[in-house]
Amino acid sequence: MRKIFALFLSVAVVGAVGCGKTVKGKFSGAKNEVKLLTLDPGHFHAALVQMYMYDEVHPTVHVYAPEGDDVKMHLDRIERYNTRAERPTSWVEHVYTGNDFLEKMILERKGNVLVLAGNNGKKTGYVKAAVDAGINVLSDKPMAIDGKSFAMLEQTLDSAAENGVMVYDIMTERSEINNELQRVLVGMPELFGEMEKGTPEDPAITKESVHHFFKYVSGEPLRRPEWYFDVRQQGEGIVDVTTHLVDLVQCTVMPEQEIDYKSDIKFTSARRWATKIPRDKYRLVTGKEDYPSFLKKDVVSDTLHVYSNGEMNYQLAGVNCRVSVIWNFMAEVGTEGTGDTHYSVVKGTKANIEIRQGAEQGYKPMLYVVNKGADAAAFEATLRSSLKSIEKQYPDLDIRKVSDTEWQVVIPSSIAKTHEMRFSSVMKVYLGYLADGEIPAWERSHMKAKYYTTTKAYELAR
Repeated sequence: MRKIFALFLSVAVVGAVGCGKTVKGKFSGAKNEVKLLTLDPGHFHAALVQMYMYDEVHPTVHVYAPEGDDVKMHLDRIERYNTRAERPTSWVEHVYTGNDFLEKMILERKGNVLVLAGNNGKKTGYVKAAVDAGINVLSDKPMAIDGKSFAMLEQTLDSAAENGVMVYDIMTERSEINNELQRVLVGMPELFGEMEKGTPEDPAITKESVHHFFKYVSGEPLRRPEWYFDVRQQGEGIVDVTTHLVDLVQCTVMPEQEIDYKSDIKFTSARRWATKIPRDKYRLVTGKEDYPSFLKKDVVSDTLHVYSNGEMNYQLAGVNCRVSVIWNFMAEVGTEGTGDTHYSVVKGTKANIEIRQGAEQGYKPMLYVVNKGADAAAFEATLRSSLKSIEKQYPDLDIRKVSDTEWQVVIPSSIAKTHEMRFSSVMKVYLGYLADGEIPAWERSHMKAKYYTTTKAYELAR
């Protein structure tokens, strides 16, 4: 049985798809050349990066964190990957805990790629510290949660480009099969036509995401850290999960094109509202009996108010877009296993491409193509021809007629990826960028534009 070698050392006992114009040849794709560091892993996404092994990544990982529940839960997740029956991993975790964990990581420099997933209020500073030390960064979203942290992030990304350091954020939703196929079909003018511009009241692109504080991950009830409910540490909903949605909008409107956020993005409105979590539900998801002192400011009539919901309306390159996120405490009775849900529509002159995930779909995402005027038989023939043209990359796609105007694209499970598997997809893209010696300029501009959009919406909503 593989074991994690967790070396918990106190301060007294021990005395270490991107951004950047990089130096060619720094990485080559060789076996074990990437050495991971994990810093203050307060979110389960830090572990999901290690759900599988990679030839380029050394099995020894150095973890630096304050002592407490967060790092213990992180190590427990890695241990479950190491000891599972199917495709067990073989990670060896060396762990330092002490109040100077950040300084210790920089001083020891035992790795060359830092994985970040945790307290979002601290994350921008962690990214800057790593870049200043010449350490590459693979970070969970969001990397900025307000205007001040966005300004620091933008400066850090520029510094990374100048100093040959790669910073990349973990955009797992790009490789979700419905999102991926939606972008592909939007790029087929014979089927989709041209993208509409829409209006603020009737946008051309709408993306809505519904999430739950209490849910199951890898078959286990997810335990949330208490700071997760503090928007000053986690960030409000409008700057957190919306990061994925804004990223998908950018990849749809301006795929692999550079974005100048100062001229390409214009806002019309933004709003925010709270999810109310009574004490018994808080106890269920955190395991704690009472609200901590830092949350008392958000407690009204013995109920915690978390500003986890938000909506933004803006234009990207003249296309009107609406992005919204909703956080419920848990799924409705009878739908507990549904997880997070997603709705998305992109409107074209010939067709709309939609992702629906409601009761009719059994709370599973499904892709639809809606005809906007052509003869039904001719449109179906065009749809079949369009899917045939991509069968090498997306085999065994089929269609099911739903009505006279819409068809579901039937996607085989063999080409779908679970939420956990999509972290591996991002890792592989990042490892490819490291070996290439650079991250494309469009990726760098998309990161800046993405965090400008979310943090600007946060300011407007307040």
